[in-house]
Amino acid sequence: MSNQEFKVSGNDVVNKVKEIIKEGNARRIIIKNEKHETMLEVPVTIGAVGALIAPVLAALGAMAALVTNCTIEVEKKD
Repeated sequence: MSNQEFKVSGNDVVNKVKEIIKEGNARRIIIKNEKHETMLEVPVTIGAVGALIAPVLAALGAMAALVTNCTIEVEKKD
């Protein structure tokens, strides 16, 4: 398993998460604020992606209004 990290502005969080999910090799996505506190952690499985994507993106949109910068950590399958 490998991890990747992206620093993005609050406005770009939703688009970056959509891009990561579209790639299809993420196992878990963790969103952290400027203080490196976990704000949202989402397990991504093939069966659950369709059912979970809308509420997750809605939550991300709400969070984006609260943060200026954040870190997206992606746990990927090897």
